[in-house]
Amino acid sequence: MVRTGDGAEALISERDSARVLELTADGTVREAGTVAGVRHGGEGGLLGLALHQGDLFVYSTAEDGNRVQRFSLSGEPGSVTLGDDPVTILDGLPANTFHDGGRIAFGPDDMLYVSVGDAGDRSSAQDPDSLAGKILRVTPDGDVPDDNPAAGSPVWSSGHRNVQGMGWAADGTMFASEFGEDTWDELNVIEPGADHGWPEVEGVGGEDRGFVDPVQQWSTDEASPSGLAVVGDTVFVANLRGEVLRGVPASDPSSSTEYFGGEFGRIRTVLEGPDDTLWFVTNNTDGRGEPRDGDDRIVSVPLRTS
Repeated sequence: MVRTGDGAEALISERDSARVLELTADGTVREAGTVAGVRHGGEGGLLGLALHQGDLFVYSTAEDGNRVQRFSLSGEPGSVTLGDDPVTILDGLPANTFHDGGRIAFGPDDMLYVSVGDAGDRSSAQDPDSLAGKILRVTPDGDVPDDNPAAGSPVWSSGHRNVQGMGWAADGTMFASEFGEDTWDELNVIEPGADHGWPEVEGVGGEDRGFVDPVQQWSTDEASPSGLAVVGDTVFVANLRGEVLRGVPASDPSSSTEYFGGEFGRIRTVLEGPDDTLWFVTNNTDGRGEPRDGDDRIVSVPLRTS
């Protein structure tokens, strides 16, 4: 989900239908278009969205792997239409029934960051010749920037299992939330060229072996951290299994505060809303939650100012 301007309009991806929906200012939802060639199943399908200079970037699963496409948009907020001639900027990314990654975001450097899961092949996260289990950094055209850690490689960081959220603090610090396996879920600070240890280590404990430890970890029973948004000096992390929204101080990311525990069920993603609000999206109808009347929904809450 991405907002399309300063108001309450936003675009939303539907994983299984491959539709891009538009939330209008009056709260109604309309179809902006459908992404062709999407293969849904398991955790694959139409996944991440990102806006940049008026274009919509889309991460989705196709028959030959995951891909990132750039779509033109026409119309004003409230009547946006997806262009029918997308440009594929990355394709053949590792895909599987599970661990498809799928988050995309533009950083403060105007580069596109792409999370690619390990696609069920644990060892690939440590394989420098594989894009699985990595965060990639490319230009808006899909080219490799000259200042990436390894010449000619889109890899920005490695040793990831399944990154589900990415965002930046005002000082440029990059945060990423990541699903663990059976022990620890993670919040990481991402540095270029860093290896975060999967599958050799899960959670804190890898520094002696040259890996970068997470700045915070949670039991997999209480977290499953998904989408992430940095608003002001707080990193907000949506949690699926934990059914909470966590607020993490960007200046001290070793601590966190929980909000809305169990109140809305599974929370998939979070973003800054208009007029000093915070938006988050529930995810109770994907077969893993317990749907309630009105699910799934976008919830708007006021941001605290003190």
